[in-house]
Amino acid sequence: MARPLPFKIAVVATVLFVVCTNFVFCNNGRRVGDVMDTEFGGFSVPLEHSFEVDDVAKFRVRGALMLKAGREPSVSLSQNQLSEEDRTKLKEVAAVDGLYRIRVPRVFLQADRQTERQMEGYLTAFVRACAMVESHLSDVISLHTDVSGYLIGVSIVTIPGACRGTEVEDEVDLEVFNTTLSIMAPVNAPGPETALFLERMEQESEKKGKNPQEQKSFFAKYWYLILGGAIFLMVTNSAQPPAGGGREQS
Repeated sequence: MARPLPFKIAVVATVLFVVCTNFVFCNNGRRVGDVMDTEFGGFSVPLEHSFEVDDVAKFRVRGALMLKAGREPSVSLSQNQLSEEDRTKLKEVAAVDGLYRIRVPRVFLQADRQTERQMEGYLTAFVRACAMVESHLSDVISLHTDVSGYLIGVSIVTIPGACRGTEVEDEVDLEVFNTTLSIMAPVNAPGPETALFLERMEQESEKKGKNPQEQKSFFAKYWYLILGGAIFLMVTNSAQPPAGGGREQS
């Protein structure tokens, strides 16, 4: 018995829905590791990296910064593993002392403020690729914000940071990133303590007013010592014999 046409359409639609939810090529053009606009109830932006032998930057997704809603910036990091091709390329770039670059878009680090300002380009930082290899993909990424939480800078360092020519195994040490993420917000400098300074000046003025002796000059305080010293010098000079005295005659 032939089934009605609406039933067949419903079956086909169900099959297509299942296929699209299990395969990435039906995920609105996103690849594995691409950034979703809303995840974990917040907002996410891409963390991209580039390492090329010819030193021409070609950025691709390394992971995503997950911005959590709230008044204070709260960010977590989700990262992809390096593929075998990327591990080989990173070692080749390290061999020619090339650079490993990262970049993030300039956005607010607050999920509820993303509509206040349009994205204005990217912020980029880099380290030597050999340091990235020898650190076994261990790095520290710092996000620098202004007082409003807007991202104004990014920096990256490796642990350790020096290149010593240490041999690194591909499969074991260059697959998973070991990243420490930190947010560096500006610290308000202490304001001038003008009120405290004026209060101290008033206290010193009051003390001087209560002790008039402190207002006297040096000569007024020590006139008797100065006068005694002058008299002593006069007496000493008058007691000395005149220069060039007479000689005894035989």
